[in-house]
Amino acid sequence: MNRALIAVAIVLLLGYGLFEARKLIAGPEITITSPKDGSATSSPLVTIEGTAQNISFLTINDAPAYTDAAGHFTLTLSPPAGYTIFTVAAVDRFGRRASKSVAFTIVDYCPVNS
Repeated sequence: MNRALIAVAIVLLLGYGLFEARKLIAGPEITITSPKDGSATSSPLVTIEGTAQNISFLTINDAPAYTDAAGHFTLTLSPPAGYTIFTVAAVDRFGRRASKSVAFTIVDYCPVNS
């Protein structure tokens, strides 16, 4: 009876430890919430927003970026007209890497004079 209780306690402790370590085991996670992939805009400024979890270093198009305490990042850029891709990349403290990209189009309308 004692051995059975000890075995159950060990299994529960190991299970709880794995449950709590699941985010460390999973590695970096990136979610881009804005702009939407494949979207188009005529605005000269584009804000890229999202969240990054389990990271130690974050870049947006190879430039360092920062998150708040909750993991949210935001950066406003002025890309040239045409097709543009933003790539958000992250590294965790174990050197594991993850990246997400979003593609969109900056439309440059020229007014037509009548």
